[in-house]
Amino acid sequence: MPVGEDPERWLTFAGERTVVAVARTVTSTVRVLDVLRPVLRDDPRVSLVFVYDPTSAFNDGVHDLLRSVGARVLPWHQFARITPDLIITASENADLTESHHTAPVLVLPHGVGFHKVVPDSRSDRDRLAGVVPDALLRSGRARLAISHPDQAAQLAAAHPATSGSTLLVGDPCYDALRDGRDLRARYRQALGVPDDRRLIMLSSTWREHSLLGRDPALPARLLAELPMDDYAVALVTHPNITSAHGRYAVRSLLDSALAAGLLCIPPTAGWQATLLAADLLIGDHGSVTFYGAAVGTPLLLGAFGEDEAVAGTPMAELGRIAPRLTPDAPLRPQIEQALNALPPTGDDTIDRLRKLGESAFAAPGRALDLLRTAVYDLLDLPEPTGPPPPRLAPAPPVPQDRPADVTAAYVTTVPGTGPDGLRVSVERTPAAVDSFSLLERADSPDGPFRHLSCADDEEDRQLAESASVLVRRAPVRTAVAADRWIDDTLARYPGCLLAAASVADRGCRVGLRDGRTVEVSATGLLDDPAVLAAVVYASLRAHRPLDGIVALTLGSRAEDAALRLAPEARRSPGTY
Repeated sequence: MPVGEDPERWLTFAGERTVVAVARTVTSTVRVLDVLRPVLRDDPRVSLVFVYDPTSAFNDGVHDLLRSVGARVLPWHQFARITPDLIITASENADLTESHHTAPVLVLPHGVGFHKVVPDSRSDRDRLAGVVPDALLRSGRARLAISHPDQAAQLAAAHPATSGSTLLVGDPCYDALRDGRDLRARYRQALGVPDDRRLIMLSSTWREHSLLGRDPALPARLLAELPMDDYAVALVTHPNITSAHGRYAVRSLLDSALAAGLLCIPPTAGWQATLLAADLLIGDHGSVTFYGAAVGTPLLLGAFGEDEAVAGTPMAELGRIAPRLTPDAPLRPQIEQALNALPPTGDDTIDRLRKLGESAFAAPGRALDLLRTAVYDLLDLPEPTGPPPPRLAPAPPVPQDRPADVTAAYVTTVPGTGPDGLRVSVERTPAAVDSFSLLERADSPDGPFRHLSCADDEEDRQLAESASVLVRRAPVRTAVAADRWIDDTLARYPGCLLAAASVADRGCRVGLRDGRTVEVSATGLLDDPAVLAAVVYASLRAHRPLDGIVALTLGSRAEDAALRLAPEARRSPGTY
Protein backbone atom coordinates (compact mmCIF):
# COMPACT_ATOMS: atom_id res chain seq x y z
CA MET A 1 0.00 0.00 0.00
CA PRO A 2 1.57 3.35 -1.01
CA VAL A 3 1.94 6.06 1.58
CA GLY A 4 0.72 9.63 1.20
CA GLU A 5 -2.37 11.44 0.00
CA ASP A 6 -4.69 9.59 -2.40
CA PRO A 7 -2.49 6.46 -2.32
CA GLU A 8 -4.78 4.24 -4.42
CA ARG A 9 -3.75 6.14 -7.57
CA TRP A 10 -0.18 4.88 -7.32
CA LEU A 11 -0.76 1.16 -6.76
CA THR A 12 1.14 -1.47 -8.73
CA PHE A 13 0.02 -4.45 -6.62
CA ALA A 14 -3.72 -4.39 -5.91
CA GLY A 15 -3.82 -6.47 -2.73
CA GLU A 16 -7.01 -7.93 -1.29
CA ARG A 17 -6.04 -7.32 2.34
CA THR A 18 -4.01 -4.67 4.13
CA VAL A 19 -1.70 -5.52 7.03
CA VAL A 20 -0.32 -2.68 9.12
CA ALA A 21 2.76 -3.42 11.22
CA VAL A 22 3.11 -1.01 14.14
CA ALA A 23 6.69 -0.07 15.00
CA ARG A 24 7.12 1.55 18.40
CA THR A 25 10.50 0.49 19.82
CA VAL A 26 13.58 -1.07 18.27
CA THR A 27 13.07 -4.31 20.21
CA SER A 28 9.47 -4.79 19.11
CA THR A 29 10.19 -3.73 15.53
CA VAL A 30 12.96 -6.30 15.16
CA ARG A 31 10.59 -9.09 16.20
CA VAL A 32 8.03 -8.05 13.60
CA LEU A 33 10.64 -7.71 10.86
CA ASP A 34 12.01 -11.18 11.63
CA VAL A 35 8.72 -12.92 10.89
CA LEU A 36 6.66 -10.86 8.45
CA ARG A 37 8.66 -11.52 5.31
CA PRO A 38 8.67 -15.34 5.60
CA VAL A 39 5.03 -15.42 6.73
CA LEU A 40 3.76 -13.21 3.87
CA ARG A 41 6.27 -14.49 1.35
CA ASP A 42 5.32 -14.36 -2.35
CA ASP A 43 1.69 -13.38 -1.70
CA PRO A 44 0.47 -10.39 -3.79
CA ARG A 45 -2.96 -10.59 -2.11
CA VAL A 46 -1.56 -8.94 1.02
CA SER A 47 -0.39 -5.32 1.11
CA LEU A 48 2.00 -4.53 3.94
CA VAL A 49 2.79 -1.12 5.34
CA PHE A 50 4.50 0.00 8.53
CA VAL A 51 3.34 2.74 10.84
CA TYR A 52 5.55 4.45 13.40
CA ASP A 53 4.05 5.00 16.85
CA PRO A 54 6.06 7.91 18.32
CA THR A 55 4.77 7.58 21.89
CA SER A 56 7.53 5.42 23.41
CA ALA A 57 10.41 6.73 25.51
CA PHE A 58 12.53 4.16 23.66
CA ASN A 59 11.68 5.13 20.08
CA ASP A 60 15.20 6.29 19.20
CA GLY A 61 16.51 4.21 16.31
CA VAL A 62 13.16 2.93 15.02
CA HIS A 63 13.19 5.13 11.92
CA ASP A 64 16.79 4.17 11.15
CA LEU A 65 15.92 0.48 11.48
CA LEU A 66 12.91 0.72 9.18
CA ARG A 67 14.89 2.74 6.68
CA SER A 68 17.70 0.16 6.71
CA VAL A 69 15.33 -2.60 5.54
CA GLY A 70 13.55 -0.42 2.98
CA ALA A 71 10.20 -0.38 4.76
CA ARG A 72 7.55 2.13 3.66
CA VAL A 73 6.33 4.00 6.73
CA LEU A 74 2.86 5.48 7.11
CA PRO A 75 2.69 8.73 9.10
CA TRP A 76 0.94 8.25 12.42
CA HIS A 77 -1.76 10.80 11.60
CA GLN A 78 -2.59 8.96 8.36
CA PHE A 79 -2.98 5.65 10.22
CA ALA A 80 -6.31 6.81 11.64
CA ARG A 81 -7.68 7.40 8.12
CA ILE A 82 -7.12 3.94 6.68
CA THR A 83 -9.00 0.69 7.23
CA PRO A 84 -6.54 -2.18 7.79
CA ASP A 85 -7.62 -5.82 7.82
CA LEU A 86 -5.03 -6.82 10.41
CA ILE A 87 -2.71 -4.93 12.73
CA ILE A 88 0.48 -6.70 13.84
CA THR A 89 2.81 -5.43 16.54
CA ALA A 90 5.28 -6.79 19.07
CA SER A 91 4.64 -3.86 21.41
CA GLU A 92 1.83 -4.24 23.91
CA ASN A 93 1.94 -0.47 24.48
CA ALA A 94 1.03 0.60 20.95
CA ASP A 95 -1.87 3.06 21.08
CA LEU A 96 -4.56 1.12 19.21
CA THR A 97 -7.70 2.00 21.15
CA GLU A 98 -8.23 5.66 20.24
CA SER A 99 -8.83 5.26 16.51
CA HIS A 100 -11.91 3.95 14.73
CA HIS A 101 -10.18 0.71 13.76
CA THR A 102 -12.05 -2.53 14.19
CA ALA A 103 -9.40 -4.82 12.70
CA PRO A 104 -8.00 -7.64 14.83
CA VAL A 105 -4.68 -6.94 16.52
CA LEU A 106 -2.05 -9.70 16.67
CA VAL A 107 0.46 -9.00 19.44
CA LEU A 108 3.71 -10.91 19.11
CA PRO A 109 6.00 -11.34 22.12
CA HIS A 110 9.31 -9.46 21.94
CA GLY A 111 10.97 -11.75 24.46
CA VAL A 112 10.57 -15.16 26.05
CA GLY A 113 7.03 -15.37 27.39
CA PHE A 114 5.66 -13.18 30.14
CA HIS A 115 8.39 -13.39 32.74
CA LYS A 116 9.27 -9.82 33.60
CA VAL A 117 7.77 -6.89 35.48
CA VAL A 118 8.51 -3.52 33.83
CA PRO A 119 7.49 0.11 34.41
CA ASP A 120 4.05 0.99 33.05
CA SER A 121 4.34 3.89 30.61
CA ARG A 122 0.72 4.85 31.34
CA SER A 123 1.09 5.11 35.13
CA ASP A 124 3.69 5.21 37.91
CA ARG A 125 3.23 1.50 38.64
CA ASP A 126 4.88 -1.65 37.31
CA ARG A 127 3.09 -4.16 35.10
CA LEU A 128 3.53 -7.58 33.53
CA ALA A 129 5.48 -7.20 30.28
CA GLY A 130 3.67 -8.35 27.16
CA VAL A 131 0.06 -7.73 28.21
CA VAL A 132 -1.95 -5.17 26.22
CA PRO A 133 -4.17 -2.58 27.94
CA ASP A 134 -7.49 -3.77 29.36
CA ALA A 135 -9.42 -1.57 26.94
CA LEU A 136 -8.00 -3.45 23.96
CA LEU A 137 -8.67 -6.79 25.65
CA ARG A 138 -12.28 -5.80 26.36
CA SER A 139 -12.76 -4.84 22.71
CA GLY A 140 -12.24 -8.47 21.74
CA ARG A 141 -9.82 -7.46 18.95
CA ALA A 142 -6.57 -8.51 20.62
CA ARG A 143 -4.87 -11.84 20.05
CA LEU A 144 -1.77 -12.54 22.16
CA ALA A 145 0.72 -14.92 20.56
CA ILE A 146 2.19 -17.35 23.09
CA SER A 147 4.99 -19.90 22.83
CA HIS A 148 3.67 -22.45 25.33
CA PRO A 149 0.20 -23.42 26.62
CA ASP A 150 1.27 -22.70 30.21
CA GLN A 151 1.47 -19.02 29.31
CA ALA A 152 -2.28 -18.93 28.60
CA ALA A 153 -2.96 -20.11 32.15
CA GLN A 154 -0.44 -17.64 33.57
CA LEU A 155 -2.06 -14.74 31.72
CA ALA A 156 -5.57 -15.76 32.68
CA ALA A 157 -4.56 -15.84 36.35
CA ALA A 158 -2.91 -12.42 36.19
CA HIS A 159 -5.37 -10.81 33.75
CA PRO A 160 -8.69 -12.68 33.41
CA ALA A 161 -9.58 -10.55 30.38
CA THR A 162 -6.94 -12.44 28.38
CA SER A 163 -8.95 -15.68 28.54
CA GLY A 164 -9.78 -16.79 25.03
CA SER A 165 -7.46 -14.19 23.50
CA THR A 166 -4.26 -16.24 23.17
CA LEU A 167 -2.88 -18.03 20.11
CA LEU A 168 -0.25 -20.74 20.42
CA VAL A 169 2.41 -20.11 17.75
CA GLY A 170 5.66 -21.31 19.34
CA ASP A 171 8.75 -19.11 19.13
CA PRO A 172 10.34 -18.27 15.74
CA CYS A 173 13.49 -16.98 17.41
CA TYR A 174 14.04 -20.25 19.27
CA ASP A 175 13.46 -22.19 16.05
CA ALA A 176 16.05 -20.06 14.26
CA LEU A 177 18.57 -20.75 17.02
CA ARG A 178 17.98 -24.48 16.72
CA ASP A 179 18.41 -24.31 12.96
CA GLY A 180 21.68 -22.38 13.28
CA ARG A 181 23.53 -24.74 15.61
CA ASP A 182 25.42 -26.43 12.78
CA LEU A 183 26.72 -23.05 11.56
CA ARG A 184 28.75 -22.33 14.69
CA ALA A 185 32.08 -22.41 12.82
CA ARG A 186 30.77 -19.92 10.25
CA TYR A 187 29.59 -17.55 12.98
CA ARG A 188 32.93 -17.68 14.79
CA GLN A 189 34.74 -16.96 11.54
CA ALA A 190 32.52 -13.91 10.97
CA LEU A 191 33.47 -12.63 14.42
CA GLY A 192 37.17 -13.28 13.79
CA VAL A 193 37.39 -15.82 16.62
CA PRO A 194 39.53 -18.85 15.70
CA ASP A 195 39.07 -22.31 17.20
CA ASP A 196 41.89 -21.84 19.70
CA ARG A 197 40.19 -18.89 21.44
CA ARG A 198 37.22 -19.07 23.79
CA LEU A 199 34.39 -16.62 23.10
CA ILE A 200 32.75 -15.13 26.19
CA MET A 201 29.43 -13.45 25.42
CA LEU A 202 27.91 -10.85 27.73
CA SER A 203 24.19 -10.15 27.48
CA SER A 204 22.54 -7.29 29.33
CA THR A 205 18.89 -6.39 29.55
CA TRP A 206 17.97 -2.87 30.68
CA ARG A 207 17.40 -1.05 34.00
CA GLU A 208 19.46 -1.01 37.16
CA HIS A 209 19.24 -4.75 37.95
CA SER A 210 20.64 -5.75 34.57
CA LEU A 211 24.15 -7.01 33.92
CA LEU A 212 25.50 -3.59 32.91
CA GLY A 213 23.27 -1.81 35.41
CA ARG A 214 24.88 -3.79 38.23
CA ASP A 215 28.45 -3.73 36.89
CA PRO A 216 29.18 -1.40 33.94
CA ALA A 217 32.88 -2.27 34.21
CA LEU A 218 32.38 -6.01 33.70
CA PRO A 219 33.39 -6.03 30.00
CA ALA A 220 36.63 -4.16 30.81
CA ARG A 221 37.33 -6.42 33.80
CA LEU A 222 36.99 -9.55 31.69
CA LEU A 223 39.31 -8.20 29.03
CA ALA A 224 41.81 -7.20 31.73
CA GLU A 225 41.93 -10.65 33.31
CA LEU A 226 41.53 -13.04 30.37
CA PRO A 227 44.58 -13.53 28.10
CA MET A 228 43.80 -11.91 24.78
CA ASP A 229 45.35 -14.76 22.79
CA ASP A 230 43.06 -17.28 24.52
CA TYR A 231 39.79 -15.36 24.81
CA ALA A 232 37.53 -12.95 22.95
CA VAL A 233 34.70 -11.02 24.61
CA ALA A 234 31.46 -9.96 22.87
CA LEU A 235 28.69 -7.76 24.27
CA VAL A 236 24.99 -7.61 23.34
CA THR A 237 22.83 -4.96 25.00
CA HIS A 238 19.09 -4.50 25.07
CA PRO A 239 18.07 -1.79 22.56
CA ASN A 240 16.45 0.22 25.38
CA ILE A 241 19.90 0.94 26.83
CA THR A 242 20.98 2.79 23.72
CA SER A 243 17.55 4.37 23.24
CA ALA A 244 17.58 5.76 26.77
CA HIS A 245 21.20 6.90 26.99
CA GLY A 246 22.31 7.36 23.38
CA ARG A 247 25.03 5.51 21.51
CA TYR A 248 27.62 8.18 22.30
CA ALA A 249 27.13 7.80 26.06
CA VAL A 250 27.18 4.00 25.86
CA ARG A 251 30.39 4.03 23.85
CA SER A 252 31.91 6.45 26.33
CA LEU A 253 31.00 4.12 29.19
CA LEU A 254 32.66 1.20 27.35
CA ASP A 255 35.58 3.18 25.97
CA SER A 256 38.40 1.24 27.64
CA ALA A 257 36.81 -2.10 26.77
CA LEU A 258 36.38 -1.05 23.15
CA ALA A 259 40.03 -0.04 23.01
CA ALA A 260 40.87 -3.50 24.35
CA GLY A 261 39.06 -5.27 21.50
CA LEU A 262 35.51 -5.70 22.82
CA LEU A 263 33.16 -7.03 20.13
CA CYS A 264 29.95 -4.96 20.28
CA ILE A 265 27.13 -6.82 18.55
CA PRO A 266 24.20 -4.72 17.26
CA PRO A 267 21.08 -5.43 19.32
CA THR A 268 19.02 -5.46 16.13
CA ALA A 269 20.88 -8.33 14.44
CA GLY A 270 23.65 -10.77 15.21
CA TRP A 271 22.99 -11.71 18.81
CA GLN A 272 21.52 -15.10 17.85
CA ALA A 273 24.58 -16.08 15.83
CA THR A 274 26.91 -14.75 18.53
CA LEU A 275 25.06 -16.85 21.10
CA LEU A 276 25.60 -19.96 18.99
CA ALA A 277 29.28 -19.07 18.54
CA ALA A 278 29.90 -18.49 22.26
CA ASP A 279 31.70 -20.88 24.59
CA LEU A 280 30.19 -19.21 27.66
CA LEU A 281 27.33 -16.77 28.22
CA ILE A 282 27.30 -14.33 31.12
CA GLY A 283 23.78 -12.98 31.36
CA ASP A 284 20.96 -11.75 33.56
CA HIS A 285 17.16 -12.04 33.62
CA GLY A 286 16.80 -10.95 29.98
CA SER A 287 15.40 -13.15 27.24
CA VAL A 288 18.78 -13.66 25.55
CA THR A 289 19.98 -15.45 28.68
CA PHE A 290 16.99 -17.78 28.57
CA TYR A 291 17.52 -18.53 24.87
CA GLY A 292 21.15 -19.32 25.65
CA ALA A 293 20.13 -21.80 28.32
CA ALA A 294 17.60 -23.38 25.95
CA VAL A 295 20.20 -24.10 23.26
CA GLY A 296 22.73 -25.42 25.77
CA THR A 297 25.23 -22.56 25.94
CA PRO A 298 27.17 -22.77 29.25
CA LEU A 299 25.84 -20.01 31.50
CA LEU A 300 26.83 -17.80 34.41
CA LEU A 301 24.51 -15.16 35.84
CA GLY A 302 26.34 -11.88 36.27
CA ALA A 303 23.16 -10.28 37.62
CA PHE A 304 19.55 -11.28 38.12
CA GLY A 305 16.63 -9.01 38.96
CA GLU A 306 14.64 -11.20 41.36
CA ASP A 307 12.15 -8.37 41.83
CA GLU A 308 11.57 -8.16 38.08
CA ALA A 309 11.39 -11.89 37.30
CA VAL A 310 7.82 -13.13 37.74
CA ALA A 311 7.54 -15.89 40.34
CA GLY A 312 6.56 -19.30 39.02
CA THR A 313 7.86 -18.68 35.49
CA PRO A 314 10.67 -20.61 33.81
CA MET A 315 12.80 -17.46 34.01
CA ALA A 316 12.44 -17.37 37.79
CA GLU A 317 13.44 -21.04 37.89
CA LEU A 318 16.49 -20.26 35.77
CA GLY A 319 17.50 -17.66 38.34
CA ARG A 320 17.24 -20.31 41.03
CA ILE A 321 19.40 -23.01 39.44
CA ALA A 322 21.92 -21.17 37.21
CA PRO A 323 25.40 -20.61 38.71
CA ARG A 324 26.31 -17.05 39.67
CA LEU A 325 29.35 -14.94 38.90
CA THR A 326 30.85 -13.46 42.06
CA PRO A 327 31.28 -9.78 41.14
CA ASP A 328 33.89 -8.76 43.72
CA ALA A 329 36.25 -11.70 43.13
CA PRO A 330 38.80 -12.29 40.34
CA LEU A 331 36.98 -13.30 37.17
CA ARG A 332 39.46 -15.56 35.42
CA PRO A 333 39.25 -18.44 37.92
CA GLN A 334 35.45 -18.30 37.75
CA ILE A 335 35.44 -18.34 33.94
CA GLU A 336 37.85 -21.26 33.81
CA GLN A 337 35.83 -23.17 36.38
CA ALA A 338 32.63 -22.64 34.39
CA LEU A 339 34.28 -23.83 31.18
CA ASN A 340 35.83 -26.82 32.92
CA ALA A 341 32.43 -27.80 34.34
CA LEU A 342 31.30 -29.01 30.92
CA PRO A 343 30.35 -32.70 30.58
CA PRO A 344 31.62 -35.32 31.28
CA THR A 345 32.62 -33.82 34.64
CA GLY A 346 29.41 -34.91 36.31
CA ASP A 347 27.93 -31.42 36.62
CA ASP A 348 24.45 -31.59 35.06
CA THR A 349 23.58 -27.88 35.44
CA ILE A 350 23.85 -27.15 31.71
CA ASP A 351 21.57 -30.06 30.87
CA ARG A 352 19.04 -28.97 33.54
CA LEU A 353 19.04 -25.43 32.15
CA ARG A 354 18.65 -26.70 28.60
CA LYS A 355 15.65 -28.84 29.58
CA LEU A 356 14.15 -25.87 31.45
CA GLY A 357 14.56 -23.73 28.36
CA GLU A 358 13.08 -26.34 26.06
CA SER A 359 10.06 -26.67 28.35
CA ALA A 360 9.09 -23.05 27.62
CA PHE A 361 8.72 -23.58 23.87
CA ALA A 362 5.94 -25.69 22.39
CA ALA A 363 5.88 -26.95 18.79
CA PRO A 364 9.62 -26.52 18.12
CA GLY A 365 10.38 -26.06 14.45
CA ARG A 366 6.79 -25.10 13.59
CA ALA A 367 6.54 -21.49 14.78
CA LEU A 368 6.46 -19.81 11.36
CA ASP A 369 3.94 -22.37 10.07
CA LEU A 370 1.64 -21.77 13.04
CA LEU A 371 2.09 -18.03 12.80
CA ARG A 372 1.22 -18.01 9.11
CA THR A 373 -1.93 -20.00 9.80
CA ALA A 374 -2.91 -17.53 12.52
CA VAL A 375 -2.26 -14.51 10.28
CA TYR A 376 -4.30 -15.85 7.38
CA ASP A 377 -7.14 -16.90 9.67
CA LEU A 378 -7.29 -13.35 11.02
CA LEU A 379 -7.19 -12.00 7.46
CA ASP A 380 -9.94 -14.42 6.42
CA LEU A 381 -7.82 -15.55 3.48
CA PRO A 382 -6.84 -19.09 2.44
CA GLU A 383 -3.19 -19.81 3.14
CA PRO A 384 -0.90 -19.78 0.08
CA THR A 385 -0.68 -23.14 -1.63
CA GLY A 386 3.08 -22.96 -2.11
CA PRO A 387 5.80 -24.27 0.19
CA PRO A 388 5.75 -23.41 3.91
CA PRO A 389 7.68 -20.39 5.19
CA PRO A 390 11.43 -20.99 4.95
CA ARG A 391 13.20 -21.75 8.23
CA LEU A 392 16.28 -19.60 8.05
CA ALA A 393 19.23 -19.86 10.41
CA PRO A 394 20.45 -16.57 11.91
CA ALA A 395 22.61 -14.44 9.63
CA PRO A 396 26.32 -14.20 10.52
CA PRO A 397 27.04 -11.53 13.13
CA VAL A 398 28.64 -8.23 12.19
CA PRO A 399 30.10 -6.15 15.05
CA GLN A 400 28.91 -2.54 15.19
CA ASP A 401 32.47 -1.34 14.64
CA ARG A 402 35.61 -3.14 13.63
CA PRO A 403 37.27 -4.20 16.89
CA ALA A 404 40.22 -2.05 17.81
CA ASP A 405 43.69 -3.41 17.22
CA VAL A 406 45.34 -3.88 20.59
CA THR A 407 48.54 -1.87 20.25
CA ALA A 408 49.60 -1.89 23.90
CA ALA A 409 49.56 -4.95 26.13
CA TYR A 410 50.95 -6.15 29.40
CA VAL A 411 52.92 -9.31 28.73
CA THR A 412 53.47 -11.93 31.40
CA THR A 413 56.25 -14.43 30.76
CA VAL A 414 56.87 -17.52 32.84
CA PRO A 415 60.29 -19.10 32.29
CA GLY A 416 60.97 -22.71 33.10
CA THR A 417 63.30 -25.54 32.24
CA GLY A 418 62.24 -28.32 29.91
CA PRO A 419 64.04 -31.44 28.75
CA ASP A 420 65.68 -29.51 25.90
CA GLY A 421 66.37 -26.19 27.59
CA LEU A 422 64.47 -23.01 28.36
CA ARG A 423 60.69 -22.94 28.20
CA VAL A 424 58.75 -19.67 28.14
CA SER A 425 54.98 -19.27 28.34
CA VAL A 426 53.54 -15.92 27.23
CA GLU A 427 50.23 -14.31 28.14
CA ARG A 428 49.01 -10.88 27.07
CA THR A 429 46.23 -8.60 28.31
CA PRO A 430 45.33 -5.19 26.81
CA ALA A 431 46.93 -2.26 28.61
CA ALA A 432 43.81 -0.11 28.10
CA VAL A 433 41.91 -2.11 30.74
CA ASP A 434 44.71 -3.02 33.12
CA SER A 435 43.38 -0.84 35.94
CA PHE A 436 40.14 -2.84 36.01
CA SER A 437 41.73 -6.14 37.00
CA LEU A 438 41.37 -7.58 40.50
CA LEU A 439 44.10 -10.15 39.96
CA GLU A 440 47.26 -9.79 42.03
CA ARG A 441 50.27 -9.44 39.76
CA ALA A 442 53.80 -9.18 41.04
CA ASP A 443 57.19 -10.08 39.61
CA SER A 444 59.51 -12.38 41.49
CA PRO A 445 63.23 -12.98 40.93
CA ASP A 446 62.51 -16.29 39.20
CA GLY A 447 59.35 -15.21 37.39
CA PRO A 448 56.73 -14.66 36.32
CA PHE A 449 57.93 -11.43 34.73
CA ARG A 450 55.60 -8.72 33.53
CA HIS A 451 56.30 -5.89 31.13
CA LEU A 452 54.48 -3.35 29.01
CA SER A 453 54.81 -3.84 25.26
CA CYS A 454 53.65 -1.17 22.79
CA ALA A 455 53.46 -0.82 19.06
CA ASP A 456 55.34 2.11 17.60
CA ASP A 457 52.05 3.74 16.52
CA GLU A 458 50.34 3.50 19.92
CA GLU A 459 48.08 6.55 20.22
CA ASP A 460 48.34 6.79 24.01
CA ARG A 461 51.77 8.36 24.20
CA GLN A 462 51.95 7.89 27.94
CA LEU A 463 51.84 4.13 27.39
CA ALA A 464 54.45 4.33 24.66
CA GLU A 465 56.77 6.35 26.88
CA SER A 466 56.34 3.84 29.73
CA ALA A 467 56.86 0.69 27.67
CA SER A 468 59.73 -1.68 28.34
CA VAL A 469 59.40 -3.10 24.83
CA LEU A 470 58.54 -1.15 21.68
CA VAL A 471 57.60 -3.01 18.53
CA ARG A 472 57.47 -1.85 14.93
CA ARG A 473 54.15 -3.02 13.50
CA ALA A 474 55.13 -2.83 9.84
CA PRO A 475 57.95 -5.19 8.79
CA VAL A 476 61.06 -3.79 7.13
CA ARG A 477 62.83 -5.22 4.12
CA THR A 478 66.40 -5.48 5.43
CA ALA A 479 68.27 -6.06 8.68
CA VAL A 480 70.02 -2.71 8.18
CA ALA A 481 66.66 -0.92 8.14
CA ALA A 482 65.59 -2.83 11.24
CA ASP A 483 68.72 -1.86 13.13
CA ARG A 484 68.35 1.76 12.10
CA TRP A 485 64.78 1.79 13.43
CA ILE A 486 65.86 0.04 16.65
CA ASP A 487 68.63 2.54 17.36
CA ASP A 488 66.38 5.49 16.65
CA THR A 489 63.60 4.10 18.86
CA LEU A 490 65.90 3.40 21.81
CA ALA A 491 67.34 6.91 21.51
CA ARG A 492 63.89 8.54 21.52
CA TYR A 493 62.50 6.46 24.39
CA PRO A 494 65.03 6.30 27.22
CA GLY A 495 62.78 4.06 29.33
CA CYS A 496 62.59 1.39 26.65
CA LEU A 497 64.72 -1.73 27.25
CA LEU A 498 64.10 -3.59 23.99
CA ALA A 499 63.00 -2.59 20.50
CA ALA A 500 61.86 -5.19 17.98
CA ALA A 501 61.24 -5.13 14.24
CA SER A 502 60.32 -7.91 11.83
CA VAL A 503 62.41 -8.36 8.72
CA ALA A 504 60.50 -9.70 5.73
CA ASP A 505 60.90 -13.51 5.56
CA ARG A 506 63.81 -13.39 8.05
CA GLY A 507 62.20 -13.42 11.48
CA CYS A 508 62.57 -10.64 14.00
CA ARG A 509 65.47 -8.51 15.22
CA VAL A 510 65.35 -7.48 18.87
CA GLY A 511 67.72 -4.71 19.89
CA LEU A 512 69.01 -4.29 23.45
CA ARG A 513 70.01 -0.99 24.97
CA ASP A 514 73.63 -2.15 25.34
CA GLY A 515 73.96 -2.46 21.55
CA ARG A 516 73.46 -6.21 21.22
CA THR A 517 70.94 -7.62 18.75
CA VAL A 518 69.12 -10.94 18.99
CA GLU A 519 67.72 -12.58 15.88
CA VAL A 520 64.54 -14.54 16.71
CA SER A 521 62.41 -16.78 14.55
CA ALA A 522 59.63 -19.23 15.29
CA THR A 523 59.16 -22.62 13.68
CA GLY A 524 55.46 -22.06 13.01
CA LEU A 525 53.01 -19.20 12.70
CA LEU A 526 53.94 -17.28 15.85
CA ASP A 527 55.70 -14.49 14.01
CA ASP A 528 54.30 -11.60 16.06
CA PRO A 529 57.35 -9.47 16.96
CA ALA A 530 55.79 -8.60 20.34
CA VAL A 531 55.66 -12.30 21.23
CA LEU A 532 59.16 -13.00 19.96
CA ALA A 533 60.50 -9.98 21.83
CA ALA A 534 58.84 -11.34 24.98
CA VAL A 535 60.98 -14.48 24.69
CA VAL A 536 64.10 -12.33 24.64
CA TYR A 537 62.81 -10.29 27.59
CA ALA A 538 62.16 -13.45 29.63
CA SER A 539 65.59 -14.84 28.76
CA LEU A 540 67.25 -11.64 29.96
CA ARG A 541 65.25 -11.52 33.20
CA ALA A 542 65.95 -15.21 33.86
CA HIS A 543 69.69 -14.70 33.13
CA ARG A 544 69.62 -17.28 30.35
CA PRO A 545 71.75 -17.25 27.20
CA LEU A 546 70.46 -15.36 24.18
CA ASP A 547 71.38 -18.22 21.87
CA GLY A 548 69.61 -21.53 21.35
CA ILE A 549 66.14 -23.00 21.12
CA VAL A 550 63.37 -21.90 23.46
CA ALA A 551 60.09 -23.83 23.78
CA LEU A 552 57.48 -21.08 23.38
CA THR A 553 53.86 -21.37 24.51
CA LEU A 554 51.20 -18.77 23.67
CA GLY A 555 47.75 -19.83 24.74
CA SER A 556 47.07 -23.25 23.29
CA ARG A 557 49.84 -22.90 20.72
CA ALA A 558 53.31 -24.29 21.26
CA GLU A 559 56.30 -23.74 18.99
CA ASP A 560 60.07 -23.52 19.12
CA ALA A 561 61.72 -20.12 18.95
CA ALA A 562 65.32 -19.95 17.76
CA LEU A 563 67.49 -17.22 19.32
CA ARG A 564 70.79 -16.15 17.82
CA LEU A 565 72.97 -13.33 19.10
CA ALA A 566 74.07 -11.23 16.11
CA PRO A 567 77.87 -11.20 15.77
CA GLU A 568 78.20 -7.44 15.42
CA ALA A 569 76.98 -4.95 18.00
CA ARG A 570 74.94 -2.00 16.90
CA ARG A 571 75.93 1.50 17.87
CA SER A 572 74.56 2.33 21.31
CA PRO A 573 71.69 4.83 21.34
CA GLY A 574 72.79 8.40 21.59
CA THR A 575 76.24 7.86 20.05
CA TYR A 576 75.38 9.39 16.69
